[in-house]
Amino acid sequence: MLVVLLIRGVTLPGAAQGIQFYLYPNLTRLWDPQVWMDAGTQIFFSFALCLGCLTALGSYNKYHNNCYRDCIALCFLNSGTSFVAGFAIFSILGFMSQEQGVPISEVAESGPGLAFIAYPRAVVMLPFSPLWSCCFFFMVVLLGLDSQFVGLESLVTGVVDLYPRIFRKKNRRELLILAVAVFSFLVGLVMVTEGGMYVFQLFDYYAASGMCLLFVAVFESLTVAWVYGAGRFYDNIKDMIGYKPWPPIKYCWLFFTPAVCMATFLFSLIKYTPLTYNNKYTYPWWGDFLGWLLALSSMVCIPACSLYRLSTLKGPLRERIRQLLCPAADLPQQTPAGPPTPETPTTSLLRLTELESHC
Repeated sequence: MLVVLLIRGVTLPGAAQGIQFYLYPNLTRLWDPQVWMDAGTQIFFSFALCLGCLTALGSYNKYHNNCYRDCIALCFLNSGTSFVAGFAIFSILGFMSQEQGVPISEVAESGPGLAFIAYPRAVVMLPFSPLWSCCFFFMVVLLGLDSQFVGLESLVTGVVDLYPRIFRKKNRRELLILAVAVFSFLVGLVMVTEGGMYVFQLFDYYAASGMCLLFVAVFESLTVAWVYGAGRFYDNIKDMIGYKPWPPIKYCWLFFTPAVCMATFLFSLIKYTPLTYNNKYTYPWWGDFLGWLLALSSMVCIPACSLYRLSTLKGPLRERIRQLLCPAADLPQQTPAGPPTPETPTTSLLRLTELESHC
């Protein structure tokens, strides 16, 4: 469907101007930190990072599945699809700009306005507009269903794995999926009312915002690299796929990823502005308060779960912390063969990130 819209878009008058606007960079915007924050946020949404989707789907693979190859393929396919989709979108926006006689920067919108206002308006201007409208909205429906399948599976898989005695029985998993789907449907009904776009923007800006994902990303990267250990995690992947991944990836886990996520998260807090709709309507204070409750509903789970687990264990505080930081006993670990490797500054640094001697 994307290829059909792409071919139709590039054959329209004005498509060249739209593609030029898409490809020609405005280098001065690189000095704007907001651009980097938006780019980082988009990567999280595009690759479904910190949403549990990749973890849940990956849990169905065999232990020796080549996850390293799959990750590289996912990056190229995802980014390549987004790049091609840009041609389809901006070619039609260029056509729309020429028809209306306004600059492309005034035609292009971001967020839901692009998918449900600007792009449908452009499709209506095409010859045989009913055909292209059906194709476009059929593609939107397929994209929505695909996203819902993955998101629902990640939630259900996590719940079933946490409570296997309850849900790993006949029809229990199916009933859980039905309950989650019905609840999501009822919440979604609110967003198709007359004021549904205001509710949708509230959920999109706060509950599904990049700030929440970045908060989770900071804790995930620090936990994997500095608590579990970048070296141990690297050895686990080597044991799975049978060869060593690219060695500098360990230092990305240790320094680059936590630093970028932390910097972007802090910048999003510093540059926070209250939500507005269509740059005209400013939400009331209780709307922003409700939005922050939606955001904290996911962010507070990390410290709350940590405090709960810490309070339920027995023994001195230091011993309870040690138990929480140690890997599970049944986790497969690679046993090094031969004499131990001499200590170097690099291996000493990696050793500092692991708790092997204390577990």
